[in-house]
Amino acid sequence: MKDDEKSAGERAAEAFAELTEIIAKLRAPGGCPWDREQTHESLKPFIVEESYEVMDAIDAGKPADLKEELGDLLLQIMLQAEISREEGEFDVADVVTGLSQKMVNRHPHVFGDTRIDGANEVLVNWEKIKKKEKEGRGLFDGLPSHLPGLLKAARMGEKAGRVGFDWPELASVREKVREELEELDEAVASGDRTAVEHELGDLLFSVAQWGRHLGQFPEEAIRACCTRFANRFKGVEGLVRDSGREIADCTLQELEDAWQEVKNR
Repeated sequence: MKDDEKSAGERAAEAFAELTEIIAKLRAPGGCPWDREQTHESLKPFIVEESYEVMDAIDAGKPADLKEELGDLLLQIMLQAEISREEGEFDVADVVTGLSQKMVNRHPHVFGDTRIDGANEVLVNWEKIKKKEKEGRGLFDGLPSHLPGLLKAARMGEKAGRVGFDWPELASVREKVREELEELDEAVASGDRTAVEHELGDLLFSVAQWGRHLGQFPEEAIRACCTRFANRFKGVEGLVRDSGREIADCTLQELEDAWQEVKNR
């Protein structure tokens, strides 16, 4: 049968089986020395790095790059699963089977008789089903400890909102941000560094919730802001360099003027 005559499932099954054998060979005696010496712990940085590279590819809007980066991320998953197989814990088939079962169980409106009204109800049902599957776990227990702060704050607010603990409207969140800003000002005036850290955290948490209610991902917003700042400052550096000066020799006002010129462009 030609590739274009096969179903997506058939093509995926064949490709996945081939990849599984390749990973096993890389880790087997006589395989790749680097792959063979890796552990769950040593691969942790690569999982994070590859995840961010996937995000960069999505932002770039280039399908070819996204395909490649998804492959690199999948490699990390395959290596982790192969290490566990070697240790007699589970293999990649167990990972896939577990995921399939989870998707079926948590989508009773697709694979069962449950009726839902819109995407928001899907998320509410998801949390209810998840709670039944993992009795005794708190609402936030599943959130990774290594999540970036703003992302974690938004996800916590989102999860709390699904069980009814949330501000009723946008204006209430905005008022909370104003309140936390005032409390930060008071902490700064007191000179208490511990209080400043506490109130700054409260302010950032509230801003993350404000972004969530605005329909914006705060982590994405701050990343985009950092990119804009870097690009504009690069323009400032270019203006200063073209004038024959060093940026360290410029006054704050001169840098501000250059910044505004770049920004207006």
